[in-house]
Amino acid sequence: MLMTVPGTTGIPHASAQTRRMPHKIGFVVVSSSGHEDGFSARELMIHAPTVSGWRSPRFCQFPQEIVLQMVERCRIRKLQLLAHQYMISSKIEFYISESLPEYFAPYQAERFRRLGYVSLCDNEKTGCKARELKSVYVDAVGQFLKLIFHQNHANKYNIYNQVALVAINIIGDPADFSDESNTASREKLIDHYLGHNSEDPALEGTYARRSDYISPLDDLAFDMYQDPEVAQIIRKLDERKREAVQKERYDYAKKLKQAIADLQKVGERLGRYEVEKRCAVEKEDYDLAKEKKQQMEQYRAEVYEQLELHSLLDAELMRRPLDLPLWPLARSDSPRHQKPVPSLPQLEERGTENQFAEPFLQEKPSSYSLTISPQHSAVDQLLPATDPHPKTNAESLPYDERPLPAIRKHHGEAVVEPEMSDADISDARRGGLSGEPEPLTEKALREASSAIDVLGETLVAGAYSKTWSYREDALLALYKKLMEMPVGTPKEDLKNTLRASIFLIRRAIKDIVTSVFQASLKLLKMIITQYIPKHKLSKLETAHCVERTIPILLTRTGDSSARLRVTAANFIQEMALFKEVKSLQIIPSYLVQPLKANSSVHLAMSQMGLLARLLKDLGTGSSGFTIDNVMKFSVSSLEHRVYEVRETAVRIILDMYRQHQASILEYLPADDNNTRKNILYKTLFEGFAKIDGRATDAEMRQARRKAATEEAEKQKKEEIKAVQGQLAALKEIQAEVQEKESDAVKPKNQDIQGGKAAPAEALGIPDEHYLDNLCIFCGERSESFTEEGLDLHYWKHCLMLTRCDHCKQVVEISSLTEHLLTECDKKDGFGKCYRCSEAVFKEELPRHIKNKECNPAKPEKLANRCPLCHENFSPGEEGTLKN
Repeated sequence: MLMTVPGTTGIPHASAQTRRMPHKIGFVVVSSSGHEDGFSARELMIHAPTVSGWRSPRFCQFPQEIVLQMVERCRIRKLQLLAHQYMISSKIEFYISESLPEYFAPYQAERFRRLGYVSLCDNEKTGCKARELKSVYVDAVGQFLKLIFHQNHANKYNIYNQVALVAINIIGDPADFSDESNTASREKLIDHYLGHNSEDPALEGTYARRSDYISPLDDLAFDMYQDPEVAQIIRKLDERKREAVQKERYDYAKKLKQAIADLQKVGERLGRYEVEKRCAVEKEDYDLAKEKKQQMEQYRAEVYEQLELHSLLDAELMRRPLDLPLWPLARSDSPRHQKPVPSLPQLEERGTENQFAEPFLQEKPSSYSLTISPQHSAVDQLLPATDPHPKTNAESLPYDERPLPAIRKHHGEAVVEPEMSDADISDARRGGLSGEPEPLTEKALREASSAIDVLGETLVAGAYSKTWSYREDALLALYKKLMEMPVGTPKEDLKNTLRASIFLIRRAIKDIVTSVFQASLKLLKMIITQYIPKHKLSKLETAHCVERTIPILLTRTGDSSARLRVTAANFIQEMALFKEVKSLQIIPSYLVQPLKANSSVHLAMSQMGLLARLLKDLGTGSSGFTIDNVMKFSVSSLEHRVYEVRETAVRIILDMYRQHQASILEYLPADDNNTRKNILYKTLFEGFAKIDGRATDAEMRQARRKAATEEAEKQKKEEIKAVQGQLAALKEIQAEVQEKESDAVKPKNQDIQGGKAAPAEALGIPDEHYLDNLCIFCGERSESFTEEGLDLHYWKHCLMLTRCDHCKQVVEISSLTEHLLTECDKKDGFGKCYRCSEAVFKEELPRHIKNKECNPAKPEKLANRCPLCHENFSPGEEGTLKN
């Protein structure tokens, strides 16, 4: 048997070691107590930058549970949980089992063995901006793992009292007890034959000699940061590295190690691009999504090309591990679309219709960090909890204990790449792919021949490189070279260097990589503000710099990337205010060029915004801006198809009118009704009126409506006053009659009203106050019949009075016919019917008499006549009151 041992060294020996090392264990979700739509527990089976994880139902009952089945019976060594940033369970319990219990038989629940629990911090210290990555070391054998989630931590963002888990990672090794002892003894025999000592301190800490070593590539943080395709390549290269070490190919292993380190940075960047692309698709910003896709493809191609140059890439490594479907990141039934919630702290959790959600990548780690606290006693000692309070540098922590921060994203903005400082840029260069830029092509040599003569082929080759870090390095090297040029350098050499630099700057301004674009702006600013004044070059050189770069910069203000648009526009505004550039008046002349019909929306909006801002900074006096060119440009922009452009044009014209008043009107059509049918011109003319202090059309219409309302109120008051005067006259007439016949009227009223107007003696009312609170027409008495109360009663409620429909005068019903025939304003239109003795319109009187449909009136001594109901009734006042 010993003779076969040499044949077992190398790869077989490595595979035995590898098989014994703990590694990531795959699992499937068997069951869960429930989930919110779009956040199924099955999403926990995928580890990628864009996963969303599991989320409990809203207002669910606690505890919630999830049961996982591992692909094989194994010994679990380590569990990793990535908690949500604000849907945080206060405690998670762990149970393990060899087989799946029958859930409908409660007495079999003891098949799950409790391991302990882990507590999660409430995340208040971070303002719910970071997610806690909990790493727990255990030693338990089984195939089924159950997680029980207890009541959530309360905070203002978790309005539905949910708990969530973004990801879970299980690390262990197969629990094959029958072969374990044989394997161990076999490996010891091999070590003895080869002269290796497992206790050799020289090998301490190396993964090849430790059976409990856990590869960083199996860590949850690795998958959650890395692009899946690059992660697969890294794992393949790591396997090759281990094989190379076993075969003692140390140069090759070193090469693989460096490639893995570089690829980890590449994978993180590609993962971030994927997130930004998905956010752009969600916002339907397809230009940005296309840009991110192109960035990913270009960057991936550059990296793969570098790997191919070093013979590190083949077809097997490039197999994609999975295709992540490109679905929107928000569902129509997500909480954002149903109920307003407190604004989240730079972070949004949004549901998806698939297994992917917004990731938690960010350039700079959160200040929130995790450290393992002292172990719990008794059954909980297997699962130490984390201390939520320590603040430590994430880079100084062990790999397993580094925080995994949530992405920081403003509401309503696309995810953008963070700004990089000079230190970050240099770090990125040092961490990039090593080597020299590729040689220039024949086309590039011809195109850049003049620049090569001045700056050298090496620097120009870097500026033309397909690798963005080389392009950036070339610009920074050029920056340094120009800064170090001595003052006494011949003018011709200085001019040639400047023109060659502008040639490279023009190329770099078009670069899609943000850091290269920013480096070009930094170099251009230095040339204009430092290099030219330092060497006392003429204004022609400054004009050359501006005229060669400003058209390209204006084009970049129409870029699909919001970040690049803003950067370009801000630099143009800043450059226009340089004292060296301001006097040349070049930039304003470019900004008042008419907008092209086929220009992009972003470009038109940026040009209008720049014009508006620079007009405030420079004005129209000796600045390149004149009333004529600004107004012609603005008036033509009123016809642009984009609303924001038209709105900005209106704002510019109004600002110009404040400064120049009447001279602005020469560029606008006449102010008439036809012109005002255009809402923009209507807005302009009303704005002019406000600036002049005149009333606008809207204000005039409002004034007319107010005057009409006041006139109507006045007429109403006059009508009431007239009615009150008529009532007063009636009251006086009736009072005179009452005084003459008081003795006769009082008994009659007492009998007729049956208590309505009781005798003064019975009511205890003196004779002189008998008429107080009494209606003299209907005989009704009431405490409310004050002077005002009686007027209201006469006008609306008295049964013996009525208003003439033709002149609105209040008259007694008994005298209505006489009023229509002798007093009414319309008396000429009435005639008297000889049969019923009532007033009838003269137009209708012949037909009225001919039809003989009216009720004949009786003589006045025999009956009274009611002109309203056209009936006869008993004569005298008694009959009138009864009727």
